[in-house]
Amino acid sequence: MKITIDTDTQTVALRSAAGATTTHPLYSREAFRLVTGVWLKQEWSLLHWQSFSWLGFQLWQLPEDVMRLQEVVATLRPDIIIETGVNRGGSAVLLASLCRALGTGRVISIDIHIPAEVRDAVAACPLGDLITLIEGDSAAPEVVGQVRRQVGPGQSVLVFLDSDHSSAHVRRELEAYGPLVTPGSYIVAADGVMQDLSDTPLGHAHWRDDNPAVAARAFAADHPEFEIRRPLARYNDHLVLDSLTYWPDAWLCRLTPSGD
Repeated sequence: MKITIDTDTQTVALRSAAGATTTHPLYSREAFRLVTGVWLKQEWSLLHWQSFSWLGFQLWQLPEDVMRLQEVVATLRPDIIIETGVNRGGSAVLLASLCRALGTGRVISIDIHIPAEVRDAVAACPLGDLITLIEGDSAAPEVVGQVRRQVGPGQSVLVFLDSDHSSAHVRRELEAYGPLVTPGSYIVAADGVMQDLSDTPLGHAHWRDDNPAVAARAFAADHPEFEIRRPLARYNDHLVLDSLTYWPDAWLCRLTPSGD
């Protein structure tokens, strides 16, 4: 595939491997999708995504995705936000700050290993009282059971998956935590963008078929109570350019209780 950007003629041309060429106006949605695909690969490969923080805690997320996530939290106001993948604590602190601002909710964040300095920093921050950290494999039955016991009857739940990104592990997480998701809420399988990064310098060839988006699509096919559905933007949804994301096919909306 070859992409040619011509700022003089204001066009973007796509030439396929078979030699066919399609041309789009430079400022069209189609051109945006093509250029964004290249930009995301560049941005990811240069580790730009590691440069952000939230209240001093490193936050390994694309800001576009974080803004959409906060819109969903602000709309749903979940009682419990379950997060897998603590890393440096940025996402947990971000989610807890939303809970504090909204006056409702708390965060349960899980990772197979939580460094002592991260645990201490989270506990010491002004939002530490809203964050419960659990160390262990997020898909292990004993860990899932520990999380389930912290969800009270009738409490609303949103789940954010951002730990081991292999499709097999994400599928286990989806099966484990999907039943906890409240109808109308989401379980989010982050970083399906891996499917488009397999040919980058820091990528791996197997990512093309082994990534969270693969797991999300398979889970939705097997669970009719869930549907892959991007949440609507609160304002001007018709203007949303949804190719600018690390989370393609990530948003699994719970339609009905399991078995209905």
